[in-house]
Amino acid sequence: MAKIILTQEVTGLGVAGDVVTVKNGYARNYLMPRGFAVTWTKGGEKQVESIKAARAARAKATLEEAKATAAKLAETTVTVAHKAGAEGRLFGTVKAKHVADAIEAAGIGSVDKRAINLGSAIK
Repeated sequence: MAKIILTQEVTGLGVAGDVVTVKNGYARNYLMPRGFAVTWTKGGEKQVESIKAARAARAKATLEEAKATAAKLAETTVTVAHKAGAEGRLFGTVKAKHVADAIEAAGIGSVDKRAINLGSAIK
């Protein structure tokens, strides 16, 4: 078994900065060549701390940016234009991409379509 430090998130294994134990072949043939992990050493503990600090700083910046965008969205009404029939029934579905494009067109800022949760489809 090999003890490694993850440098990126690996599904089912952990996130960057985690120290995990995996089988030698998985570490040697998959994780390390792709840059997902490095070998654990005593000096590597410093790397773990720096990776975790960078992740925390990135999360804080993302959270502050999201709060600022949310405040702007709360103050503004965004209209999404979509084709509709004579009776007001939509042709197709309004998707998260359409909402993200409308937010950007309103001048609020760029929002990732994956961060938009519509709940149910707007038809």
